[in-house]
Amino acid sequence: MRVFQNSGVASDYLAAHQRECNGATFAARIARFLDDCYGAVHILGPVLDREEFAFFTNGDDEALQRTWAREMGMPPESDMTEILLAQIEHHRTEVFYNLDPVRYGSDFVRKLPGCVRRSIAWRAAPSTGADFGEYDSVVCNFPGILKSYEACGWKAAYFFPSYDPRMGEYAINDDRPIDVLFIGGYSRHHSKRAAILQAVASLRSRYRIEFRLAPSRFTKLAESPLGRLAPLGKYRRPKDIRAVSRGPVFGRDLYGLIAKSKIVLNGSVDMAGEDRGNMRCFEALGCRALMVSDSGQYPDGMQPDRTMKTYHNGAEAISTIESSLEGYEQARLIADRGYSMIRSLYSKAAQWSAFQNLVGAL
Repeated sequence: MRVFQNSGVASDYLAAHQRECNGATFAARIARFLDDCYGAVHILGPVLDREEFAFFTNGDDEALQRTWAREMGMPPESDMTEILLAQIEHHRTEVFYNLDPVRYGSDFVRKLPGCVRRSIAWRAAPSTGADFGEYDSVVCNFPGILKSYEACGWKAAYFFPSYDPRMGEYAINDDRPIDVLFIGGYSRHHSKRAAILQAVASLRSRYRIEFRLAPSRFTKLAESPLGRLAPLGKYRRPKDIRAVSRGPVFGRDLYGLIAKSKIVLNGSVDMAGEDRGNMRCFEALGCRALMVSDSGQYPDGMQPDRTMKTYHNGAEAISTIESSLEGYEQARLIADRGYSMIRSLYSKAAQWSAFQNLVGAL
């Protein structure tokens, strides 16, 4: 099975990545990206193992894609869609697996070359107005979202992120000076998350709290000198949150920070419903931190008080964090069980086997 995996890259990460890859070949750029572990919980095992039958690219990285096009002798004016289609045809792809279907939706699938037998899209968020109907299946690990896809008449199936074996290099660390770490987005659409962050940030006088936030453009505007002149106060991050916040981290830098943290705080966005299991769960458990996350329906193996801790509100998040830090030996045992669970249930081998079964069932 010749599989082509397409992904996308956050703009905050992309700028730094492109600077480091300036002048490099397409192959060198991809090798550097894969080695940096960005979004690795979603990347299929054969891609990470550099198998000949597995091709990977980031279809929104214009510098990367134009490097490939130039090496292949494509016209300089070729657009991004033409380049991605040419890559798929050159690879003789049989299964197209797309992590960026909002950018490359049904219109793109209709243009796929004849060698492609199956097309699969990963999408784990509500997608009002998007069209994924031409994909043979839309997958994620949020059952409620899958039901919404089926209600649109699309074929949907359960699929899951996985443990990146390179997390083991970080999980062995026992020197964890950061008491509580949060890594994620912050915007006006994250009201529940913001309330939890505000509650936990209030502990900053007693514990080392570190938030690595990717603020939205609107939040950045509200906090800019110009924004402070406008009536945007409710969109600014509260003082306690700003005091413990630094810029976003990705890839190995993210793994490294988790490995220095006793607790990783997690919180779903407002539109997640009761489904839980975002990629931060896999990263936190995979780097052997204690995950403290909001209550809800979690994937198999993520069990409150056994492999993780949960909370219902800000007050409970604070009490859970305080008791975990005060009784850290017990908290570390839970983190150890979480690490063992994620390695066994959600290995790259298990993910690849599930992917093969998914394709076979289509």
